[in-house]
Amino acid sequence: MRYFLEIAYDGTRYHGWQTQPNAHTVQEVLDDCLSKVLRYPISSVGSGRTDTGVHASQQFVHFDVPEPLEVKQACYRFNRLLPPDIVAKQLYAVPDAAHARFDAFARTYHYRITLAKDPFQRYHAYYLNCQPNVQHMNEAAAVLLRYHDFTTFSKVKGDTKHYNCNIYEAVWQQEGNELLFTIRANRFLRGMVRLVVGTLIDVGKGKRSIAEFEAAVASQNRKNASGAAPAEGLYLAKVEYPQQILTSFQA
Repeated sequence: MRYFLEIAYDGTRYHGWQTQPNAHTVQEVLDDCLSKVLRYPISSVGSGRTDTGVHASQQFVHFDVPEPLEVKQACYRFNRLLPPDIVAKQLYAVPDAAHARFDAFARTYHYRITLAKDPFQRYHAYYLNCQPNVQHMNEAAAVLLRYHDFTTFSKVKGDTKHYNCNIYEAVWQQEGNELLFTIRANRFLRGMVRLVVGTLIDVGKGKRSIAEFEAAVASQNRKNASGAAPAEGLYLAKVEYPQQILTSFQA
């Protein structure tokens, strides 16, 4: 049987989501926990990858087991074994063909910036020591909705077959000393959000005009992006699936 597990994690201590040699990753820790609790070798599949230091307030994985699980009890047992910076939130029985990555039709990321130096947020928000022009950042962010090829904001290496994404929302909000960027799309390229944020911050600082930002997007040239914003401000915030996947098959 196949299950979707909703999790959240603080990525500070991890070398990203995906299991890799000689690195401490979220997937490695999660799979080890699930395998021990279920007494069955688990190899989970995530809805997407997060890089070193990036967090997730909502991430989904799927895994297969030979026998049905009692979902509430299973989550309780997972959380007893998981470290404090990873939590199992909810477990769903799903159709055998359901796929955590390929069935997701939208993903939302948040990027948090603090304008006040705060030692308690040093791993959970990017400290920016000046007030950017949020209006200009929003005008530039709106440009993203008019484009589909985001080669400019992609990493050079990787197995990406194309650079097309449909961005549905890209907006900055400020409340006091806190800035929050929300971006929602059907898919994201590896490292894309941090490159977008870094380039938008340059617009907010007056280092780029809105027209220059649009020219960079249109150029489809990676050299025209600014440096990536730091990892600590980035959160995978929401993963969306067709309603029937997470409701019709709940145990």
